[in-house]
Amino acid sequence: MGHGSSKSTTSLAKSLSETNIDEDSKPSRRARIRQKFHNLRHYRSSNSHSSSSKLITADDFAGIALVELISAEMKFKDKWFACVSLGERTFRTASSDHTDKPVWKSEKKLLLETSGPHIARISVFETNKLSKSNLIGYCELDLFEFLARDSTSESETLDLLDPSSSNIIVGSVVVSCTVEDSIDTEKSFAKRILSIVDYNQDGTLSFSEFVDLINAFGNKTAAREKEDLFKAADKNEDGAVSIDELADLLATQQEKEPLISSCPVCGDTLGKSDKLNDMIHLTLCFDEGTGNQIMTGGFLTEKQASYGWLFKMSEWAHVSSYDVGLNSGSSASSILVFDRISKRLVEEAIDGKIILSMRAIYQSKIGLGLIDKGAKDLLKNLSEKQGRRMNTADSIKDIPQFIKFFQDQLKMDDVKYPLEHFKTFNEFFIRELKPDARPVAFPERDDVAVCAADCRLMAFESVEDSTRFWIKGRKFSIEGLLGTEATTSFINGSLVIFRLAPQDYHRFHFPVTGRVESSVHIPGCLYTVNPIAVNSKYCNVFTENKRVVSIISTEEFGKVAFVAIGATMVGSITFSKEEGDFVKKGDEFGYFSFGGSTVICVFEKDAIKIDDDLIKNSARSLETLVTVGMTLGVARNKMESAF
Repeated sequence: MGHGSSKSTTSLAKSLSETNIDEDSKPSRRARIRQKFHNLRHYRSSNSHSSSSKLITADDFAGIALVELISAEMKFKDKWFACVSLGERTFRTASSDHTDKPVWKSEKKLLLETSGPHIARISVFETNKLSKSNLIGYCELDLFEFLARDSTSESETLDLLDPSSSNIIVGSVVVSCTVEDSIDTEKSFAKRILSIVDYNQDGTLSFSEFVDLINAFGNKTAAREKEDLFKAADKNEDGAVSIDELADLLATQQEKEPLISSCPVCGDTLGKSDKLNDMIHLTLCFDEGTGNQIMTGGFLTEKQASYGWLFKMSEWAHVSSYDVGLNSGSSASSILVFDRISKRLVEEAIDGKIILSMRAIYQSKIGLGLIDKGAKDLLKNLSEKQGRRMNTADSIKDIPQFIKFFQDQLKMDDVKYPLEHFKTFNEFFIRELKPDARPVAFPERDDVAVCAADCRLMAFESVEDSTRFWIKGRKFSIEGLLGTEATTSFINGSLVIFRLAPQDYHRFHFPVTGRVESSVHIPGCLYTVNPIAVNSKYCNVFTENKRVVSIISTEEFGKVAFVAIGATMVGSITFSKEEGDFVKKGDEFGYFSFGGSTVICVFEKDAIKIDDDLIKNSARSLETLVTVGMTLGVARNKMESAF
């Protein structure tokens, strides 16, 4: 959730109240240490991190990165704030001031994994306190490249790009990034947490200060041995121990018998895994950093973080729900997808009124009744009428508004022709891309299948998996989907769903190399292919909609069924290849006119090993944002012959 959730903690206050401390110092010391950790717990409740949900191995731990937004310069004078997104975590700064070069001094610690996301996106929003704010510009920072560069400076000035065009610069931001390895992580954490009980801030701890700290750790064994531990740290026997000496003691002791049994900030029990994961947890939980403002965390996407008080109110009233998985498609206020390139969650742009109307129709028995009593014909007539309108010269006035609404999800730099080339909205909608905009993965290898469209993808090893994780129609089956083209091998095969949203490039391409054996047109309805309808148990979107089923004969994958499905507002499906044509993977197969639409590919049983990341996301009921030509999977017969 956007503002996190505080856990039931092992109360530090209770721990301290049970400790025997010198009576003269009891009120002030207890009050001070209790307040410090109370503040940290309060901070942690609104900045939850996910380090404890996944164990990190030493080989996969790349370090803890401290990203700092130092200052910015914009080409407008309004107040704004920034969001930093990495993977499935997003953090937000406070609003800027009104100076010419506002200073944020905002920072956040981020866990870096060698095989995990490493491209941080920094997005700047114009402040709007009443509702969601406006995205003004963005930049992307490859943390691995930034940290590996030769420059001695820890900061860099990055251009902020217009969301719809990388050729327009709207401002700049000064960013700093440093990283701690595992040893640095241990010592820096120890120094920060030990400094809490250095009451006079002289850089050393007296024995009484040391006792307060040991008691706060909640380790009864350590509490009984505190005198021996203090002597071990007090190497020069002067009755005081420096912060560095205590940091070394803590690191050494963790190897033997950890002093810290539970996190002093959140109360989580430590020692469940290993020392490294404990240190990662403590470092991210105890995120005081350099004393700069720490970004608010716990958000899944930058759009969620930008909603302001309206989002908080809707969450409080339980009328909104942000989560990955099936709920995000069927009942939540947004649709979240996982961007395969940046490895981060993004929110699909869709009008709120459309979400409400689709939910009313597709997620209720009343809606089902309306569908059964004529809504099918209504949707068909509406789609045909809208399709005709989008072919008129008057429709070009809709293009600028369309581009503005989808500004951060529609890249005009990839489009083959300039805007003035298009004479109708539909011409723009079926736009071609520049030849190099969508490179095909491994073009020389026919045993590697590729993605058929710019889309949100779901992939399943079997139909059973697809109905368990995604498709909730009452009677979905391969027989119903393919009609007369269904065979036994298809019925037990793998299923890949390519869902095209209105903002996507709407030409679809061949995922495999082979020959178009047949194409069968199946009449039907024009339900929406939005997850709200696909996840509905009251209708069967894929088996009831208008569609064309093509069979492609291939050498590497056997036969592949390619199903182009019409949907609400889709005027027509046009094909550029015919029966008998030999095609190469990545070749254009056709295009959908205005509206959302879907392509489904069915592979024969055991013909393809679909890429692991696509399968894992789909098992979470999470669509993956992909583009034409990305890898989809490998032919199993080639994999077997390689061994």
